[in-house]
Amino acid sequence: MVYVGMDHGTTGISFAIMDDEKVLDVFKISREDSKAGRVSAIEELSKRIDLEDIDLMIITYAMGDGISTILPMEKVENRGILSIGGAGKVTGGGTSVYSEIENANLPVLMIPGLHKDCDWLDPLFRAAYSHHASPEKVSIVYNAYLETQWENMVVADISSNSVDLLIEDGKIKGAIDACCGAMGIVHGPLDLEMIRDIDEGKRTANECFSHAGAVKIANVDNKVALMKDELLEMYSKGDERAVLAIDTMIMTVAMEIAGLIAVSKNEIDGIVLTGSMGSMKEPVDFEAGLNKYFKNKYETRIISSESGAIGAAQIARDIFNGKRDIMGIKVDY
Repeated sequence: MVYVGMDHGTTGISFAIMDDEKVLDVFKISREDSKAGRVSAIEELSKRIDLEDIDLMIITYAMGDGISTILPMEKVENRGILSIGGAGKVTGGGTSVYSEIENANLPVLMIPGLHKDCDWLDPLFRAAYSHHASPEKVSIVYNAYLETQWENMVVADISSNSVDLLIEDGKIKGAIDACCGAMGIVHGPLDLEMIRDIDEGKRTANECFSHAGAVKIANVDNKVALMKDELLEMYSKGDERAVLAIDTMIMTVAMEIAGLIAVSKNEIDGIVLTGSMGSMKEPVDFEAGLNKYFKNKYETRIISSESGAIGAAQIARDIFNGKRDIMGIKVDY
């Protein structure tokens, strides 16, 4: 049995391949390489497995706000999104991968994002925010659940953007999206200065969003895929702007996690960290930075930075074997 999961990430598209017991391989292709035709997702998959052996594949794409259940790819209209706008920098790499998979005649299901039309979410979150998280956050949460067996937790995905999710009684109940809450490396919330810039026509909302993370504080302006490395290099050298940027990002993440804990109906079992920054120990120990605020009150677990792709493969495996509810989300299969 072979199952494949895909994470439509900010800097690249990741794939995980697994059998019934373990992960066999994880690989990543850059958006730029995919768009330019330098790398084919299907070719990369076929180098590792016989495509005819794939029993089920789970993919994520963009905001996922056009669907609210896990659906076969052929039943999904407009790639499962309402609009490509408001999604950060658009390179077209993810679109190329989607098209490849669509034309490959594979058994594929798509995960929805978290948004106001998802009836399993807490109605207060649905009223507060039109969009909460993109689809790969669902697979991240599923991987976190399988790793910890925690029914009540906050899952923090900290990388190019920061999205924190609240899980109660084994179901996703709410989340705070990158444009509303904590900073990531690249993306962050739109503050008053940015709103004024948008109104005055100086920058678009997407341009503001794509420079509102820690890079704003450190004055880093580069390709999205290179921003993290540049910031961390500055941090390693003790650059005061970079140190302030990272410390500020950690503070905003702690604030967001604390807010989700405060509104949880249950006592949480712990906090799960993932993402390229959330799982990092050097040169930034993100877990230690957070615990400075939480004073080790909550148990913290770190899972793989590739948890989006791994969790998607695990969802594929479990759906193929009969599961019809994923963290509160219904499955049409």
